[in-house]
Amino acid sequence: MLRYFAANFARNWACKCAAAGALLLAGAGFAGSAAAAVAIPNPTVDESAAPKGKETAVLAGGCFWGIQLVFEHVKGVESATSGYAGGHVESPGYEAVSSGATGHAETVKVVYDPAKISYGQILKVFFSVGHDPTQLNRQGNDIGTQYRSVIFYADENQHHIAQAYIDQLNQAKVFSRPIVTQVVPLKNFYRAEDYHQDYAVQHPENPYIMMFDLPKLTDLRRELPDLYVAKRS
Repeated sequence: MLRYFAANFARNWACKCAAAGALLLAGAGFAGSAAAAVAIPNPTVDESAAPKGKETAVLAGGCFWGIQLVFEHVKGVESATSGYAGGHVESPGYEAVSSGATGHAETVKVVYDPAKISYGQILKVFFSVGHDPTQLNRQGNDIGTQYRSVIFYADENQHHIAQAYIDQLNQAKVFSRPIVTQVVPLKNFYRAEDYHQDYAVQHPENPYIMMFDLPKLTDLRRELPDLYVAKRS
């Protein structure tokens, strides 16, 4: 996959630049994973009262570069970390996860302040501009179970909110196809390699980032202006 090669080359700047040039040449014929933002309603089921302290949402929706980038610009989010979750291998590496053999999905752990943003609003961002939740085991040309759409819930409250929101969106036929996002308990989360952290911020000139991830920020700012922040304080 194009993104896989770009990530490997990222460890060496000279090689990465060469790879970026190759990606640009290939880009004209590349049907990517960028999906148009979808205007969706607020969740009818959400937290009845803001929990005290910090909360965590763990989400998977295709390439973790773009998901991390989006949530780094969401109000109330204090950190977004790329990693791996949902598989059976301890402390997996990127190459192993990319093979699809570990069962892990590329995942982002979002730490947020529930006094500023609710879990339901986090999910609204995820479904609206984060990814296309109707694609099964893929996002565009990123194909495999490692790119599946998943909400990893931490407790029954998150489970209830997530499932209720999916049911609400499906019943309202917000998307042209049914949502295929899995809602499963969080059993593990492994932080991805350092070179994956803030990858889109560190490499905005990467053709994959320019074509598929930076437009998500534009969508976030346009579709959900009340939740967008230019930079975390």
